[in-house]
Amino acid sequence: MILASKSPRRKEIMEKIFKNIEVKVSEVEEISDKEKISEQIMDIANKKAYEIAKDNKKSYVLAADTVVVYDNMILGKPKDKEEAKKYLKMLSEKTHEVITGYSFLNIEKNIKILNYETTKVTFKKLDNELIKWYINQGEPLDKAGAYGIQEKGNLLVEKIEGDFYNVMGFPLSRFITDLREKLFYDLLQIENL
Repeated sequence: MILASKSPRRKEIMEKIFKNIEVKVSEVEEISDKEKISEQIMDIANKKAYEIAKDNKKSYVLAADTVVVYDNMILGKPKDKEEAKKYLKMLSEKTHEVITGYSFLNIEKNIKILNYETTKVTFKKLDNELIKWYINQGEPLDKAGAYGIQEKGNLLVEKIEGDFYNVMGFPLSRFITDLREKLFYDLLQIENL
């Protein structure tokens, strides 16, 4: 399988199930004209997957896009420490959503699966000392919403409702369910894609 993503976290998640992962990074512009956020991220994921699949027609290609949404605002990767601080203060003691859209394609076999997963995350009360410490760890700058739940960012989280791996970057359980229910693949077939 080809993973059309430069995210080391996505690759780590996929390696929990899949034996042969090849990474090819898609360079498409991450924009969509769709209205709903879930449709936008599935559209972007599909553009990423197709960009790689069109030159690898026999291969299974998977791409994804993850966003953090609070109060109908998308919080992407912060551009600097100040924006990271702003995001973290905004999310303190609040619940936000992490939405990941994905696209799974195989052009030769005419396979196309588009889906998404939503997980709710509630933050603890974040005081200035904790925010400053976390930002100085360097973690927030390359992550949507300015945190990574699988690392030190876990200290910010009060609770999650839904898929932990979705918050980390890819809803593995939902994806495996799609492969089993939509393509009728068994687990042995899946791990060898």
